[in-house]
Amino acid sequence: MPGISAANMYRYNDFDKAFVANRAAQFRDQIGRWQNGKLSDAAFLPLRLQNGWYVQRHAPMLRVAVPYGELSSAQLRVLARIAREYDDPDAGIYRRALEAQRKLGTVRLPAHHAHFTTRTNVQFNWIPLSKAADVMDLLASVDMHGIQTSGNCIRNISCDERAGVAPDEIADPRPFAEIMRQWTTLHPEFAFLPRKFKIAITGAEEDRAATGWHDVGLRLVHDENGELGFRVAVGGGMGRTPVIGVVLREFLPWRHIMNYIEAVVRVYNQFGRRDNKYKARIKILVKAEGQRFIDEVEEEFRQIVECDGGPHTIPQTEFDRMSAYFVVPPQVAASRSPDAAADAAREEAARQTPLFQRWLERNVARHKDPSLRIVTLSFKRPLQAPGDASADQLERVADLVDRFSAGEARVTHTQNIVLPWVHSDDLLPLWHAAVAAQLASANVHLLTDMISCPGGDFCALANARSLPIAQSIMERYQDLDELNDIGEIDLHISGCINSCGHHHSGHIGILGVDKDGAEWYQVTLGGADGSARGSGEARPGKVIGPSFAAHEVTDAVEAVLGCYLTLREPRGDRRETFIETVRRVGLEPFKAAADAVRATAEDRT
Repeated sequence: MPGISAANMYRYNDFDKAFVANRAAQFRDQIGRWQNGKLSDAAFLPLRLQNGWYVQRHAPMLRVAVPYGELSSAQLRVLARIAREYDDPDAGIYRRALEAQRKLGTVRLPAHHAHFTTRTNVQFNWIPLSKAADVMDLLASVDMHGIQTSGNCIRNISCDERAGVAPDEIADPRPFAEIMRQWTTLHPEFAFLPRKFKIAITGAEEDRAATGWHDVGLRLVHDENGELGFRVAVGGGMGRTPVIGVVLREFLPWRHIMNYIEAVVRVYNQFGRRDNKYKARIKILVKAEGQRFIDEVEEEFRQIVECDGGPHTIPQTEFDRMSAYFVVPPQVAASRSPDAAADAAREEAARQTPLFQRWLERNVARHKDPSLRIVTLSFKRPLQAPGDASADQLERVADLVDRFSAGEARVTHTQNIVLPWVHSDDLLPLWHAAVAAQLASANVHLLTDMISCPGGDFCALANARSLPIAQSIMERYQDLDELNDIGEIDLHISGCINSCGHHHSGHIGILGVDKDGAEWYQVTLGGADGSARGSGEARPGKVIGPSFAAHEVTDAVEAVLGCYLTLREPRGDRRETFIETVRRVGLEPFKAAADAVRATAEDRT
């Protein structure tokens, strides 16, 4: 298929294509043997997980890898086809589960959808295993697969969605991400780790990749001599024990990054716990061993470099070869004369149309090329779960990507889509097209641009349902004037302690918990993912009291926000953001406001 990868993305060579096609054929054979009874369920389990297939509450769930968040228009169209033709609970075998879900009153439109995750993968929730092989063949046709999306291995490597285009970028992290992706795929040292292992990379001054929350967080930096290298943090993670990664190296020469990761993983493999999966993540080992862990990594790194000759040192030629894939697309690089008429039309439209003006302010960001812009398409709107994209929407996005962004899109960890190559002259026609596709919500980084996992409607691990909570808050806060008055705020919702909705890093975090078989929700305040919206510092939020019943959660959020609006102060020519006010005054005023909601609810009963 032509145009599988855009001109500015990594393009699979013959080896890559054969590898993915053979993996799909191998999985087809494994499914056949399982269906014929030649493979037991226990024997088939690791085989399907290695290809991204889970079994969830009602049906199998497929997780598709999107390395460092990049998607071409051709890949988007295949994802749309999978959603339309294969993600169908009404086909028959899942009808009972679907009816049970509908009786719960879920707001999600469950059929023919893909779901963007917080680690920039794509999931499908209703594909029967009997059709799994056909789906894997379709994915392989556009250089996609489910490798490294499950199991105790190095998972899909995530990245800043503005990599290569952000004005604050020190260096493009994508060549390193791709080199590491290839290196970690089926690496025997990384195949059976004590637990899953996640890496995030950013090359910008602002950490939009939440690197502090990962098992390994990498930030490109310059030393005092101007040499490029990595700041390496290890041991971050969410889940039951939220921890921010510990910096092991303030500066590591870029050529040695894989040697150093190998040292980290070897120490983890040797000393990580395997007797208790809840204590098996590397964050537990780093926290327990402290300086000893760092010393072990440094000694292992020394032996890899000095005794083994640094076998994973990145040669300049390999870096240059990989960097050649990640260049400005030819159709963008070609000179384009400024269009005064387009500028005038855009300015007049902004004056005449407040929604367009808001969209320019919220969804459009500066680009390192002054003639270009970075545009976010928001999937956050009423009656659509955060991160969900219908088959029609995926096809519309593919059309927009071809027309306005050189064939390339990026998935964000906030569950939206970014178009990285939009010419400023095209902003008005792009907005009109996005409005028609219902992807023009002007709410990026506002309250309704929330993160949410699928929760108990789909996930077998969840204690509570995330999506109705998200929908209730979304419905209450639809006035754009009110949302803009509240200002930038990160609201994150998880259905269980595994924190797939990143509740720990939310300025407001909501966690579903089980209390004697009933669904309740803890509220946390003050978390941050490390981006500028949290003053550039990653930290976990703190619980503000006993949990709330489902019908109390939106009122509690409203009370917390009302408290903030009362307490916020001016800061120069602007007003404090929510997170700034929380850090200045502490949690007690917000706790009292939320407690009043609980007390009122108790009085009513």
